[in-house]
Amino acid sequence: MELNSIFSNIAQVGEEEQFNLLAKSPNCRVERIVSAGYSSPKGFWYDQENDEFIMLVQGEATLEFEDKMVDMKAGDYMVIHKNTRHRIEKSSMEPACIWLCVFDIE
Repeated sequence: MELNSIFSNIAQVGEEEQFNLLAKSPNCRVERIVSAGYSSPKGFWYDQENDEFIMLVQGEATLEFEDKMVDMKAGDYMVIHKNTRHRIEKSSMEPACIWLCVFDIE
């Protein structure tokens, strides 16, 4: 057993997001995603095959869904059901956004 921190080993984030696998089992995957000033490219949509629990641990962000915008701040969380098209409209630069994401693997 090893103790870790969601705030450790964060690389300088530029235009791309940083993805780190924190844990994995046959039924789920846990990732930390760091984004600083990141926005999904225009016309790009995430359309995932699995349900995803997301929690914004640090920062502020706006997610765009096909029918609405959702503003998030540190501590906010939601479940994005599989095949729900979404994108990151914007994410804060300072502090960088730290996301905790748990994917349900079928």
